Amino acid sequence: MPCDASDEKPLAMVPPTEESGQPEVLDRLLSRVLRESDAYGGGIYVLTAGGQVLSAVVLAGVPSNLAMPWARVGISASGPLAEAVREGRLVWVGAEGELARRYPRIGLALPYSFALAAAPVVSAQQTWGGLLLLWPGSHPLVIEPQRQRAIEKASGYVGAALRRAEENGRPIAATPEPRIVPVPRRRMVTQAESLAAVDFTERLPEGCCALDLDGRITFITPTGAGLVGSTVPELLGARPWEVLPWLDDPVFEDRYRSAVMSRHATSFTARRPDDLRLSFELYPDARGISVRIARSSLAGAGAGAGAPGAVVAAPTPPPPDSAVIPEAGAAPMRAGVLYQLAHLAAALTEALSVPDVIKLVVDQIAPSFGAHAVALFAVQAGKLRLRGRHGYAAREMERLDGVPLSPDHPSGRAVTTAEPAFFASRRELQDAFPRAADDDGNHAWAFLPLVAAGRPIGCCVLAYDRPHTFGHDERALLTAFGGLAAQALDRAHLYDTKSGLARSLQASLLPQALPELTGLETTARYLPATRGMDVGGDFYDLVRLDDTTAAAVIGDVQGHSVTAAALMGQVRTAVRAHAIGGAAPDDVLARTNRLLTDLNPGLFTSCLYVQIDLARRRTCMATAGHLPPLLRHPDGRTESVAVPPGLLLGIDPSASYEAIDVDLPPGAVLALFTDGLVESPGTDIEEQTAGLAAALSEGAQHLESLADALTRRASRRSPDRTDDTALFLLRLTPS
Repeated sequence: MPCDASDEKPLAMVPPTEESGQPEVLDRLLSRVLRESDAYGGGIYVLTAGGQVLSAVVLAGVPSNLAMPWARVGISASGPLAEAVREGRLVWVGAEGELARRYPRIGLALPYSFALAAAPVVSAQQTWGGLLLLWPGSHPLVIEPQRQRAIEKASGYVGAALRRAEENGRPIAATPEPRIVPVPRRRMVTQAESLAAVDFTERLPEGCCALDLDGRITFITPTGAGLVGSTVPELLGARPWEVLPWLDDPVFEDRYRSAVMSRHATSFTARRPDDLRLSFELYPDARGISVRIARSSLAGAGAGAGAPGAVVAAPTPPPPDSAVIPEAGAAPMRAGVLYQLAHLAAALTEALSVPDVIKLVVDQIAPSFGAHAVALFAVQAGKLRLRGRHGYAAREMERLDGVPLSPDHPSGRAVTTAEPAFFASRRELQDAFPRAADDDGNHAWAFLPLVAAGRPIGCCVLAYDRPHTFGHDERALLTAFGGLAAQALDRAHLYDTKSGLARSLQASLLPQALPELTGLETTARYLPATRGMDVGGDFYDLVRLDDTTAAAVIGDVQGHSVTAAALMGQVRTAVRAHAIGGAAPDDVLARTNRLLTDLNPGLFTSCLYVQIDLARRRTCMATAGHLPPLLRHPDGRTESVAVPPGLLLGIDPSASYEAIDVDLPPGAVLALFTDGLVESPGTDIEEQTAGLAAALSEGAQHLESLADALTRRASRRSPDRTDDTALFLLRLTPS
């Protein structure tokens, strides 16, 4: 597709007619979106699990074996679709290398050349899910306006369909596996044309083969079958690397995956067991891959065997993206397995806490293996205790929770022996464990021990609702998954322990309760960072100076460490001491600054000091490099208070600070806050501060409710907080 939007056909979206809201409506909508946006594939996702997981309902143009790992996406995950829905905006990844740079986990698992767009599906101011679209090759770094408008319009139509389904009492819910719908043909052909096409391919001297998007052979000429040493009936419906041992190499599958995802022609050369070298050229489109098979120019003299009497074609130059399959050896692991392992490892690395790991394993990773249900158990006091489940009924889990670590139960044996167990049918499970094979509605199981640092910590059970044969690659992948999950849980447990200690230290350095003063209403909120386990440096305090005077303080120590926390405690103590000693606001900051420069901690501190005169209903405030407060007047008008700027504490011992007087009439709200409330990656702090002022202006009169609303706003804007946040609200009450 050309990069210049002016060279492309118009991306017009015609509004859909009123539909009943059945799932087939989404099939038709997705097909039309693909056609009118020139995307080769994509999918529609709906929000599930209380809005915490995006589950694919329908996919098109992508193979199921590549789509399953992405069929369920956590709303807090690092990825374009989750980011688009979480932030309510279109996300475009077009330029070469952008996917790996912005989303390393996905770039590691899908290292191919393709562009994508992800958009939230919104209708009636409610988010219903997400829309994902894919294009071949590289595109501009910034999406073309015409394409953006078409995608946003299409996501609106999808949102309307989901909303109507909900209103009609037939909401479109996610299924264990998404529907894979075929991309419509560009044109219909007659039977005569089909037969002529077969005759044409069979007259060619080289072999011709067609694969569907899942890599299965849908057509092959007798010449092609002969060249690979097989017959047409043996090959139809099979994947080449599964029926031809000499093609069982990651290179072949990787070339197939590359062709499917990038839609670029590619090729490779492979050697048959009789030393005949064959070249395979792959030409993909939205419905499958055409493969040209011919003797390679590297073929050795005297090597046998194409179809009897076949004409040897003159070698043709392969497509530029080509590879050579290495010499045969031990059976290698599938390329898809290797990429999925990389994806699993990266995903589990991003999960920090034990609940994060459990949620990721149960809600997203395990279902990607095609399991109908999954349960995660942890070893506790000689028993297996349930920690998370998906697909299992609560009644069934009550029976399994607390199973002893006994070799008489499959979970117990898996943990005690540290060996995974696979049962392809109910009969296999009953033969091995007659007393444990209760009918839970499932027909195949995988019991994966979770072993970390040589000690068992739990078991992961995957259940399938129909008999399921576990192949060599799948067993290897599931076993590796169990090991990765165990390491992630062990690491997360250590993180939770250290994080708990850090949070306890942080809490001990903040006021346990604010003093009560007649005529002054106050409330404060502190939100620790959700990423990282270091102690934050934000602090606040309220100091009673006399019956009619108080001092409100808020500040932020540079860095996130025990050193920063210790300095925060020293700053808070120094400010309190100087305030009680009767110093004016500018002197409080100047004296605290001299103390910090003498201590020379190597860290700087911002601080806002507000002295409140309850009798005169005035404040006197000074700042040391801190964000100015917001003042909501009794009529709702909100403004930022222009406090004269001052140098951060701890830089220059001779720094001076200027104080100003500001009226604080009864009913007015003064909001002191740290940068965590208005700062997040990729946003403008001035715009966010203006947004906070608008929220404050429109907020509740009740101070506690107002504080809750302002902090919820910050959490929604940035669920993964990299910085801690403090908010301090003050209001004078009428006499």
